[in-house]
Amino acid sequence: MGYNDKQVQIMETAETLFAEKGFNGTSVRDIAEKANVNLAMISYYFGSKDKLLEALFSYRGEYLKITLENMIEDKEGSSLEKMNTLIDHYIDKVLKQQCFSRIMVREQVLNHTGFTAKLIFEMKKRNQELISRLIHDGQKKGEFKKNIDIAMMMATLIGTANTMVATQHYYREINNLQSLSEDEFQKHIKKKLSQHLKKLFKAILTNEE
Repeated sequence: MGYNDKQVQIMETAETLFAEKGFNGTSVRDIAEKANVNLAMISYYFGSKDKLLEALFSYRGEYLKITLENMIEDKEGSSLEKMNTLIDHYIDKVLKQQCFSRIMVREQVLNHTGFTAKLIFEMKKRNQELISRLIHDGQKKGEFKKNIDIAMMMATLIGTANTMVATQHYYREINNLQSLSEDEFQKHIKKKLSQHLKKLFKAILTNEE
């Protein structure tokens, strides 16, 4: 997707506001004021708030889609190695895009119908279809078990990573990690999530001990 610097600035500003106030609670005027642009510019680039959100989903979702497609086409490495790479990519995405992750969680809890629900459904459906291809390829090679509940497995990945990021302040306090710098703490979360999810997925997908 080719977005110019001004479009990215507007999308990232909207992302912050949608995460704080919700999609319905944010006006185009709010976005224009915070981004320090005029309303006409947002209209010119995106047409409407709905189209702006659609562009944001495309902007944030494209990287994971391309990553999945590349892994499916890659003939090197085992299926489990590919799944481990996917886990690390997803954790990295959630940690780097914490505002977007908040939008996803917030809108799924509060809005089951409407425009945002449709965008979320389409993104989740597309990603699950790509991941299903990856898993089915592993099953054909005899590397993965049969009868895997892919939807539940993905709920485990998405739910665990997003819950950890959304409630990281509790994790930090409970585990007495206040002495870590923010950068050290983020690296700690990333490592712990990666180890935990890879161990779970190995048990779910393979017959290895």
